[in-house]
Amino acid sequence: MHSLSLGSHAPAQTECTNPEVNCDGVINLDDLLVLLVHFGYVDSNGDGVWEVEVGCMEDECGVCDGPGPQVLVIDTIAFTLDSVYVESLNAWEVYQIPDTTFTYVCANPGCTDPTAINFDPYASEDDGTCMATNPCSSPGTWVHEGHTYDLVAIGDQCWFAENLRSEHYANGDAIPGGLSNSEWTSTDATALGAQAVYNNDSESLADYGRLYNGYSAIDPRGLCPTGWHVPSDEEFMALEMHLEMLEAEAQSTGWRGVDQGMKMKALNGDSPGWNGNNESGFAGLPAGYRHHNTGNFAVQGSYTFFWTTSPNTVYNWYRGLSSGYTEVERSFSNLRGGFSIRCLLDS
Repeated sequence: MHSLSLGSHAPAQTECTNPEVNCDGVINLDDLLVLLVHFGYVDSNGDGVWEVEVGCMEDECGVCDGPGPQVLVIDTIAFTLDSVYVESLNAWEVYQIPDTTFTYVCANPGCTDPTAINFDPYASEDDGTCMATNPCSSPGTWVHEGHTYDLVAIGDQCWFAENLRSEHYANGDAIPGGLSNSEWTSTDATALGAQAVYNNDSESLADYGRLYNGYSAIDPRGLCPTGWHVPSDEEFMALEMHLEMLEAEAQSTGWRGVDQGMKMKALNGDSPGWNGNNESGFAGLPAGYRHHNTGNFAVQGSYTFFWTTSPNTVYNWYRGLSSGYTEVERSFSNLRGGFSIRCLLDS
């Protein structure tokens, strides 16, 4: 913040020649104050100090006016060779001289044990979350970005039993959000990953999580937490066939199966709930979606859609559930569409 201590307030500005800007025939302090207003300075609290907010500068870690990377790590270790003649041994002894280069990185807590199922290669410090066993067996939950997700085992797979609500990729990079309709519908110009909350409603976020476009779902930085991933089309088929959908049906398009959609939808008595029987424990909810052509939000309360990472020409496959269908939809959509995400444990 820049400031100047001055004693009076500026009169209304009229069209005059600089620097005599208030048309009183005298170049004085009042003219300076008018110029300060022109350049964005104001005495907002009447204390005689005219100030302009210059905003904050984000550091490399995305912190407003932050100090930048503070975690010291080893960058490279190089060795040089030298030798010395040892007269008593009548021999030359060769030895190494290490030269270590250090660098600073942004803090990124996570699991640093490479043998753990949730090992995070981007982690700069261990946060005590390393796990050696399938988390669906114990503890049955997963904490990510401050939210505890319920998990469910379906066949040999371990799924999030809730929609993802993360605002960051697995490496810590922010996923752009708060996009206007025009910004949302132009994300294909740069293949920009993006996320949104239905109608910017905090209650929707609490119940249904966030909606993500297809570019974020396939981003190599990873939309799901480290150790998890956005499922492929084939992995969704494995879930459906475990729920007794025939393989030929699973590989077809449109609304397939018999009652697999009912088994994947939450119970009416759940909070929040839907009109399924949730036999699978998947607990699907009618989160709605964000339209790829208009950016509008639609059909919350009656439909939900889940991205896969599998392409179909220039589109990607998705799964859909509906209040009016007992089956599961398999179709494909433009990557600008905003759908829900369910994370699947890496095998």
